[in-house]
Amino acid sequence: MDADVAIVGAGVVGLATAHALLAEGRRVVIVERGEVAKGASFGNAGALAFSDVMPLASPGIMLKAPRWLMDPLGPLSVPPAYALGIAPWLFRFWRASSRRASRHSMLAQAKLMRLARAETLRLIERTGLGAMLVSDGALELYESKAELAAALPGWEARAREGIEFRHLEGAEIAALQPGLSPRFTHATFVPGWQSVSDPYLYALALAEAARERGAAIRQGEVTGFETAGETVTLRLADGARVTARQAVIACGAWSKALARGLGNDVPLDTERGYNTTLPPDSFDLKRQLTFGGHGFVVTRLSTGIRVGGAVELGGLALPPNFRRSEAMLAKAKAFLPGLRTEGGRQWMGFRPSMPDSLPVIGRSAASGDIVYAFGHGHLGLTQSAATGRLVADLLAGRDPAVDVRPFSPDRFR
Repeated sequence: MDADVAIVGAGVVGLATAHALLAEGRRVVIVERGEVAKGASFGNAGALAFSDVMPLASPGIMLKAPRWLMDPLGPLSVPPAYALGIAPWLFRFWRASSRRASRHSMLAQAKLMRLARAETLRLIERTGLGAMLVSDGALELYESKAELAAALPGWEARAREGIEFRHLEGAEIAALQPGLSPRFTHATFVPGWQSVSDPYLYALALAEAARERGAAIRQGEVTGFETAGETVTLRLADGARVTARQAVIACGAWSKALARGLGNDVPLDTERGYNTTLPPDSFDLKRQLTFGGHGFVVTRLSTGIRVGGAVELGGLALPPNFRRSEAMLAKAKAFLPGLRTEGGRQWMGFRPSMPDSLPVIGRSAASGDIVYAFGHGHLGLTQSAATGRLVADLLAGRDPAVDVRPFSPDRFR
């Protein structure tokens, strides 16, 4: 037998899960179809967004969506070639955005975020990666008092969860981030916001730490599973086999087909995210800036200034449309007039997303020894350590640290 637990996927969720299992003395093998952390873990904003308890599927989003969809380069777009394919997902998203359903998702998200904060700090301490933790806070920016007012219900919900923030105007905003366009008249500062210095380097460091603790990482594309007695066998595209006592599916946007083969037809789809990473000296950025009305963020990393975000519901097969990166960069230049936009590197990645903005964490229909850990949308890095803890609980037969029923693979049945 190759390992106690085989993990499919070497992104940040799979790697954090490996560490949770290694801490319990389990022998772990990770099987990755490509390169370690070269999927969504490579190009995200590096945010540990523990305060982002509000689901994307919320009542307010349905008011904004028609206006956004009118702009093919706006914060939300659906390429015509994928409109029919995404329609069932969008219907479920609409249902999940009702006031009652959204509140249910928010409460589940808040519990997961509390666990995420504790488990992430524990993971960073265990792996000696404290130097990669950045605690500069974040600014959410608004172009009018009315725009801030529209966001207040979300901030009130965060306040009920004990999240600290304060609303700012004028000189208070400039003091926290000089060089902003005066069009941003209001802001909300979240002082407890944290991030990692570079998400890809963080994931690579987790991979190296896992190897040092005895984990094996091998390349191969998993095409299916076989279960017999106390053995789970992973079938690979090249004909090879990996055997273990238990398995975890944590391969992000590519998890859907594997789950279907195990009897769970989960409504997983992809939010294709775009960004441009500029040289580190492109702007004197003090902390992450969120331009919520435009659907993107500007983040300071150790490797550069990253301008990225937005949502393109376009699946896995369509070619990237880097005009979306260019449109965000042009807006960033208008919002930060001193920003130098030369020398940037463009990127597009697949965020694995569920209609209700909650991940899938739970046992497969085929076997209680195969557990799912995917569908985190924009929050894979943020929720990775919490997911690892919950997966370890499930595989050990313990009561999970938080109730995992809201994350069930069968919740849309």
